[in-house]
Amino acid sequence: MVGEADDGTVAVEVIRQARADVVLVDIGMPGQDGITTTKEITEDDDLAGVRVIVLTTFELDEYVVGAMGAGASGFLDKGVDPDVLLDAIRVVAAGDALLTPKATRALLALLVDSSAATPVDEAVLEHITTREREVVGLVGRWLSNDEISQNRVPVH
Repeated sequence: MVGEADDGTVAVEVIRQARADVVLVDIGMPGQDGITTTKEITEDDDLAGVRVIVLTTFELDEYVVGAMGAGASGFLDKGVDPDVLLDAIRVVAAGDALLTPKATRALLALLVDSSAATPVDEAVLEHITTREREVVGLVGRWLSNDEISQNRVPVH
């Protein structure tokens, strides 16, 4: 541990001084909340590469969406086992993301809702080549880049 702060604004200053690789941020901090703090960290060019894991006792959908939208790399419940937390820090430090199952469900539900609500602009589709349509179909089948490039699966 390289630093500690009770307030989001103070936390950003501590991070600047300590040059932390991974930061644990609570959603409900006095002063500046965790989502605002996360956004401030991830949008600051001087803090590029600092990863944020948001910890909370409230796994509400709006917190999950807010934290991930602010650039968090992880979202965990405060009650998580210490070994799980250490693993999460390692995962996020390596550049990957980590969410609780409940947070994952919240994001997937949002993704499904937003994609269903997004109308397709037919004018854009007129400019898509036949191969681009094939590639989209193959991606939808979860094929790898290699499989798509080799066109192993015929498009129907």
